[in-house]
Amino acid sequence: MFHGTRFLLTIPELVIKCITLLQCCASSQHKLRQIHAFSLRHGVPLTNPDMGKYLIFKIVSLSAPMSYAYNVFTMLHSPNVFTWNTMIRGFAQSQDPTPAIHFYRHMIVSRVEPDTHTYPFLLKAISKSLNVREGEAIHSVTIRNGFHSLVFVQNSLLHIYAACGRTESAYRVFELMPEKDLVAWNTLINGFALNGRPNEALTLFREMGVEGVEPDGFTVVSLLSACAELGALELGRRLHVYLLKVGLRENSHVANSLLDLYAKCGAIRAAQQVFGEMGERNTVSWTSLIVGLAVNGFGEEALELFKEMEGEGLVPSEITFVGVLYACSHCGLLDEGFDYFRRMKEEYDIMPRIEHYGCMVDLLSRAGLVKQAYEYIQNMPVQPNAVIWRTLLGACTIHGHLGLGEIARSHLLKLEPKHSGDYVLLSNLYASERRWSDVQVVRRSMLKDGVKKTPGYSLVELGNRVYEFTMGDRSHPQSQDVYALLEKITELLKLEGYVPHTANVLADIEEEEKEQALSYHSEKVAVAFMLLNTAPGTPIRVMKNLRVCADCHMAIKLISKIYDREIVIRDRSRFHHFRGGSCSCKDYW
Repeated sequence: MFHGTRFLLTIPELVIKCITLLQCCASSQHKLRQIHAFSLRHGVPLTNPDMGKYLIFKIVSLSAPMSYAYNVFTMLHSPNVFTWNTMIRGFAQSQDPTPAIHFYRHMIVSRVEPDTHTYPFLLKAISKSLNVREGEAIHSVTIRNGFHSLVFVQNSLLHIYAACGRTESAYRVFELMPEKDLVAWNTLINGFALNGRPNEALTLFREMGVEGVEPDGFTVVSLLSACAELGALELGRRLHVYLLKVGLRENSHVANSLLDLYAKCGAIRAAQQVFGEMGERNTVSWTSLIVGLAVNGFGEEALELFKEMEGEGLVPSEITFVGVLYACSHCGLLDEGFDYFRRMKEEYDIMPRIEHYGCMVDLLSRAGLVKQAYEYIQNMPVQPNAVIWRTLLGACTIHGHLGLGEIARSHLLKLEPKHSGDYVLLSNLYASERRWSDVQVVRRSMLKDGVKKTPGYSLVELGNRVYEFTMGDRSHPQSQDVYALLEKITELLKLEGYVPHTANVLADIEEEEKEQALSYHSEKVAVAFMLLNTAPGTPIRVMKNLRVCADCHMAIKLISKIYDREIVIRDRSRFHHFRGGSCSCKDYW
């Protein structure tokens, strides 16, 4: 057909032309919409399944809004499995993956049979939405229809269970896999590392080596996270040597993880060295070192580094300012803290989040300005969370504000009524006031509410192993020698003028019994174990899950002097570097 000198194309020919344009020319969302407009102007019906299929595929490939893809999809008659899969894939890759699950259900109702491509996209959406029940349901479906044996389906299931914290289920999937590729090993190692099971992550890495599977950058990042969680510095150092050997040192994610490892293990000078050797430093690198310096008790250095970062023209993030405010809080820099908080809002246009307000409450609380901290909480533009009220309760315990402590506790009962640490803080507050009947009331309410105190434990690394100690623990083969040394240490401490700090021992018992209870705290047991098993002069590193108590802090300062050892203790909130009878926190913690 001709019209003057121009060809008039038939609808099938126009469809082919539009599809060719989509395949060859649509490299941007603007061009995509031009081709779409061309097809509409020339009468190509969107109900045409081929045109719809390619248009939706291009929309998803170019990450155009899924509302656009959905509008096209609703006009199609009987879309095929490819188009359904494309929609599921598009939603899986979007900010809100939930519609992918609804599309899958609609697909089944529409009697369209899923194929091998359906489940990886669907499982990706489920893992992003952290919907483990949907994952279990789809797991059952893949077993029924025979898709569960496909490697990418198994890896996707593994990822869902790991991402949702179901590490046991992830491990069962892993064990049943006949062929375990690098993705499977990495997913499970990362799952264990992120879900508080670093020992299992390291065990898997050793098994991976036995199986002859070569790790990559992702593996090393996960392992460095596991080492940081455990405080396993020596193992982290061996990983450092390994990544230098295989050329992974230039990988920015690996370098940042290595920096984070050293900072979290109290080897802050090694962290600074890694930072100095980095070819490319991003905001994450600067932030990691600023936070690392702050939590290790080098707040002034953290603030100097922040100024240097600003001088380089880098824009700090919300997390950077958390590190800066934390540094001010732990160094008692009250005015500086409020000035940085102001600058964060005014100069960098960062709206303060609850973490920033928490730092400000902590800043006032540590300075002993407990009433001002309470007033600050009352005037905050955001609703205070349990962490903020717990900060105030902790400050009341340290600085002796019973009335405000009870107010903070009343708020915590509404927000997190079963948090064992709050019962302990309140008990400590009553014990410091020698109100033993109230201590008993708190302890009885713990029993009545079924709340168990989080047991304190301390971890140390020795000879490729991480050892755990709890208060009064005698399960270790060297327990007899350790406790004999503890008795000797107590005698030496008293010669140095040590007087046990028994104010917060939670019982109205004889002073001698309180002193004995204090001498068996897990960090003291861990330090004694390391004194027995390491050469003189070797630094001792301990990771403690709770806050170091005042008595242990005082005792370990003196132990560092008596035995001429550097002792680094990482507690729940910061590091204490003990050396020559003093601590990096300057007794301000």
